Amino acid sequence: MSMYGRDPWGGPLEIHTTDSATDDDRSRNLQDLDRAALSSRPLDETQQSWLLGPGEQKKKKYVDLGCIIVSRKVFVWTVGTILVCGFLAGLITLIVKTVPRHHHARPPPDNYTQALHKALMFFNAQRSGPLPKHNNVSWRGNSCMKDGLSDPAVHRNLVGGYYDAGDAIKFNFPASFAMTMLSWSVIEYSHKYEAAGELNHIKEIIKWGTDYFLKTFNSSADTIDKLVAQVGVGDTTKGPTPNDHYCWQRPEDIQFVRPVYECHSCSDLAAEMAAALASASIVFKDSKTYSQKLVHGATTLWKFARDQRGRYSQGNEAEIFYNSTSYWDEFVWGAAWMYYATGNSSYLQLATHPKMAKHAGAFWGGPDYGVLSWDNKLAGVQVLLSRLRLYLSPGYPYEEILRTFHNQTNIVMCSFLSDFRSFNRTRGGLIQLNHGRPQPLQYVVNAAFLASVYADYLDAADTPGWYCGPNFFSTDYLRSFAKTQLDYILGKNPRHMSYVVGFGHKFPKQVHHRGASIPNKKGVHLNCKGGWKWRDIKKDNPHVIVGAMVAGPDRHDGFRDIRTNYNYTEPTLAGNAGLVAALVSLSGEKPGIDKNTIFSAIPPMFPTPPPPPAPWKP
Repeated sequence: MSMYGRDPWGGPLEIHTTDSATDDDRSRNLQDLDRAALSSRPLDETQQSWLLGPGEQKKKKYVDLGCIIVSRKVFVWTVGTILVCGFLAGLITLIVKTVPRHHHARPPPDNYTQALHKALMFFNAQRSGPLPKHNNVSWRGNSCMKDGLSDPAVHRNLVGGYYDAGDAIKFNFPASFAMTMLSWSVIEYSHKYEAAGELNHIKEIIKWGTDYFLKTFNSSADTIDKLVAQVGVGDTTKGPTPNDHYCWQRPEDIQFVRPVYECHSCSDLAAEMAAALASASIVFKDSKTYSQKLVHGATTLWKFARDQRGRYSQGNEAEIFYNSTSYWDEFVWGAAWMYYATGNSSYLQLATHPKMAKHAGAFWGGPDYGVLSWDNKLAGVQVLLSRLRLYLSPGYPYEEILRTFHNQTNIVMCSFLSDFRSFNRTRGGLIQLNHGRPQPLQYVVNAAFLASVYADYLDAADTPGWYCGPNFFSTDYLRSFAKTQLDYILGKNPRHMSYVVGFGHKFPKQVHHRGASIPNKKGVHLNCKGGWKWRDIKKDNPHVIVGAMVAGPDRHDGFRDIRTNYNYTEPTLAGNAGLVAALVSLSGEKPGIDKNTIFSAIPPMFPTPPPPPAPWKP
């Protein structure tokens, strides 16, 4: 009898119950069977490991990873390296997280940036009408809420705008120049305003002014026949009649009727207002609706300025305070800004017309040649149109006058340098652009801005400097002039006094300013004469009008900090606008302008070249 079983290694296994072989024979037979089975069929890896002894398994040189077989030595080194790297990475991460970090403090802002923050605050203190909640001047409140409406001859809403100086009169001629200067500075240096955290603030300041200007005429019409020039009266020669100069009151306490003066032939005022709205339209170019509204208003004003010729100050009290000597410089200035705002070449043709330049005084000198002010815009427009020639070079028929303006700009810049003695200087180094007359600082800051911005124009055009006769001067000379003048104003002068209120350790304390000189006591309202005691008292103002640049020292570097002498201590809107422009141009670590924004509305000067022909095919 026999049983058949299966050899676990693939061969048949036969067991005989009647086998007479000895145990030794059976053992030998089994070994023979084992060898036969192993030799007849290859074993897999696992089966081979069963046959290997413990010593043989340790000697195995390869490791099977399933999809690949690698050397045991390589495998061990790889795994070890990964573990060591992981340990080191964890250790480094732990050290980085546990060791205290040392943050390097940002360097403090330079003097010009610090002064810029304060100079902008002055405009908050000069606001008329309902003040926004974030105005940040605690001693100011809503004021003159019936402007225009209380004058039966006008009866229109003229609430808002800015007070001109230490009084509460709203003079639109210097105010519009102030807004133009601020807009120009934003167009060139918006990146610097943004770096200082003041871009939104300066745009809000400009909009407060332009919103008011749009109220002073029918801004929705294409043609107008009148324009508001002034709100409030300052002439005291007619006796003790309550007005903005006779009374010493806070604007919040004014109860007397403020007359409105309208003009019907005021080319200088209308052209300057057009420049203000046109330049502001570039500032607000991202707000399409508002920008177009400003351009339309500027176009209407420009047409009025050209159609109704005349000086706004002729025969009225503005002749006492802000007399305009000519309107031709405003024509060139306004036409340049209208061109930048619209791209309409007819404005450029007007701005570069030889007769227009002649009437504006471009071809004759005079004591005030090269002095930019609320009255004389020629030096400003010469720089502004030199920019056009440097970057776009429109060529014929504009090139002749553009080249002339460019050459004249170089001459003006030469006149600012001490090497040529075109203007006297005080012993302390302050340039006397107004030839020793009072209130010099407003002219100085405008010149500092022109020098600084022109230096940036040249640098951006890869021009290292300019010629004064046979002598070549680098742009560093212009910046040095601008910095020297601003440093004088900020305290580097013989009196060691800052003429910007709130800046430095020593500054004027008796500023000629009604609102700052009278305590703001809740429920207490002073009448017209009630504030006289605060005007005449020898004590410091109870309120600090931060950022106000006062009129300045005399030609001997002398200064009297006395409230009743406005020639020393009164700030103005136009003066502070020039100060802001000069400060921002020199602020920050690096000079530089925005080359393109001012040209955003100007179409290409030359036709686009046709596309290249298609490649030739045989």
